Amino acid sequence: MAITFASSSVMFSSPSPKPSFGSLTKTTPFLGCSISVANPKPSCSRQSFRVNCQEKALVVPLDQRWMFEESEVNGPDIWNKTWYPKAADHINTEKTWYFVDATDKILGRLASTIANHIRGKNLATYTPSVDMGAFVIVVKKNPKGFVVLESEKVNAEKVAVSGKKRTQKLYRRHSGRPGGMKVETFDQLQQRIPERIIEHAVRGMLPKGRKVLMITGHSLGRALFNHLKVYKGPDHPHEAQKPVDLPIRDKRIQMQR
Repeated sequence: MAITFASSSVMFSSPSPKPSFGSLTKTTPFLGCSISVANPKPSCSRQSFRVNCQEKALVVPLDQRWMFEESEVNGPDIWNKTWYPKAADHINTEKTWYFVDATDKILGRLASTIANHIRGKNLATYTPSVDMGAFVIVVKKNPKGFVVLESEKVNAEKVAVSGKKRTQKLYRRHSGRPGGMKVETFDQLQQRIPERIIEHAVRGMLPKGRKVLMITGHSLGRALFNHLKVYKGPDHPHEAQKPVDLPIRDKRIQMQR
């Protein structure tokens, strides 16, 4: 058997040196090749066929070249390789810091916006199992301007709720001992620990799986929750991070008074 790759044809031959029968030419849709097959007699088991290929090498079709760069047109197929972020793609010291004023903002809508940015769902590189998000800061607006508070906890005592949730929404905690259940309303918790209201809302919107990060040793949800920093007043120790305004597209997030 002889196989020729240097030229534009591939030949497969049988031990018979001289086929004495006529041949049939068939065109196949594979690689634009034509196959010439020697038609032997019914009683003869020996046969040979030849594959004549195009002289030009197969390249990406013209109507699909817009998806490739010039250096990739004749290269390997890169579209069948799934991208996954490396450690250099989510370094905490290089992540963006946002801040937002929680005054008169609806609790649930504010918490969902904060959770989306903590998880990184606003990024094109979002990966559910990786910490790709940023830090969000809730701030308080005063006559001197915005005061930056780390992550999402600033001005928590002025967050708003709709309807009768101030008296009907309940927060429960347990000491772990028999009869240790404590129940308080939204209004009572806001007067006692206002930061816990936003923390509780955002924590419920973060992952709760058992995936453990190799770097911190914590689950993904706990690691993301560390991006949340809630403060009661306008003071905060994160001015060096230079946070920017949290982009809020939902106009219904602001309570109308």
